[in-house]
Amino acid sequence: MWYNHFMTDNIERNLGRQPVADLLEANNLNAADLVKASTEQITHKMVQRAIKGRRLNPHVQFKIVHAVNNALNTQLGVSDLFNY
Repeated sequence: MWYNHFMTDNIERNLGRQPVADLLEANNLNAADLVKASTEQITHKMVQRAIKGRRLNPHVQFKIVHAVNNALNTQLGVSDLFNY
């Protein structure tokens, strides 16, 4: 059947706690702090999904990276915050 192809190509979406979570914890920041620091439109839900390791598309990953860099005055990249 046509849907079998989609069932066998199952992409893992939950990837576990990400490095961004440790970074935020080490700097006493939370989702609200990142939303405030962001110059782009991000939501608390986006940040929580990033922390928990829910797979994000590259566009949202970059928004999270920019918000972290604004909040911490750093120049981190996607590979510094996400391990997928």
